[in-house]
Amino acid sequence: MSQVSLPQSLHLDLPLTALAPMQDVTNLWFMKVINQYGSPDYFFTEYFRVNETSRLNPSILASITENDTSRPVFAQMMGESIPHLVRTAQELCGYNIAGVDLNMGCPAPRIYRKKAGGGLLLSPEKVNRILGELRQAVNDRPFTVKMRLGFENTDTFYQILDLINHHNIDLLSLHGRTVLDRYHGRVNYDLIAEAVRRVNCPVLANGNIYSAAQALSVLAQTGAAGVMVGRWAIGNPWIFDQIRQVLRLEPIAPVPLVEVRKYIDRLWQTPAAPNIPERARVSYLKMFLNYIALSVDSEGVFLRLMRQTQTQAELFHLCDRFLVVDTTQTFALAPYSGV
Repeated sequence: MSQVSLPQSLHLDLPLTALAPMQDVTNLWFMKVINQYGSPDYFFTEYFRVNETSRLNPSILASITENDTSRPVFAQMMGESIPHLVRTAQELCGYNIAGVDLNMGCPAPRIYRKKAGGGLLLSPEKVNRILGELRQAVNDRPFTVKMRLGFENTDTFYQILDLINHHNIDLLSLHGRTVLDRYHGRVNYDLIAEAVRRVNCPVLANGNIYSAAQALSVLAQTGAAGVMVGRWAIGNPWIFDQIRQVLRLEPIAPVPLVEVRKYIDRLWQTPAAPNIPERARVSYLKMFLNYIALSVDSEGVFLRLMRQTQTQAELFHLCDRFLVVDTTQTFALAPYSGV
């Protein structure tokens, strides 16, 4: 049975928590922001795109080499060319990483049409060759996989799980939707539970982990070794600490809305800010606010008005109106339904 090797510098108890890799979001800056509110046990980088001309992206590499959060970082790769995946994995192993992670779940059409990311799930034979070569190349630290249940259905699901076993993968992060589901529809936690029973390595359950209570429910339903949280960590950076509180059977500490306002200020201060036009900066912040707003008011008024703002002044005035005026109001523990 394969066991995931945990870095000696961090002594973890199950269940584990991880921040899901999200392109254009989970960079070094965002990892540092999340660290202010309670880091997950593990970070995963944005994906290093791998092809015949690729080199390690310096900005993604910085999330490994300049990371001072004290949390281990897995380096994620995405591609379909076996020689170049092996080359990139060997290069990454020269850095202080927790392990190498292969993306077999990205649902972006521009990715899967090139047979990378989620497109790999269409070809178990190719997956077999890739996992075999990478397992040999990554032999001194964990080699992990992030995948979905299948491409358009689950026809290859069990076959690929058996390949996970055959090649002694150290950790599997499993999103309980197909590639074509993208981020819509029901997450099939029952199939995540099937994976937990079938594979020999720890499994992180991924998909719509929107609150600490939901994380606890998913852990109970699936028997997973932990949870991987993506979009909902954008909306609630306190979620990893809240999960730990729930697992310790402690009440969740309420978050005043004024602290949410401070989080928004941190998000505004992206390192590239001086070089970004105000309108583009506002649009980038709105990407985060689309998730944050879902836990601010049950009627969705803040969300609707936020989307109408166009300038920094308008946006921050609105934030002050909803998040600062009444200091007794707290952030919801889960997104409001129907907003």
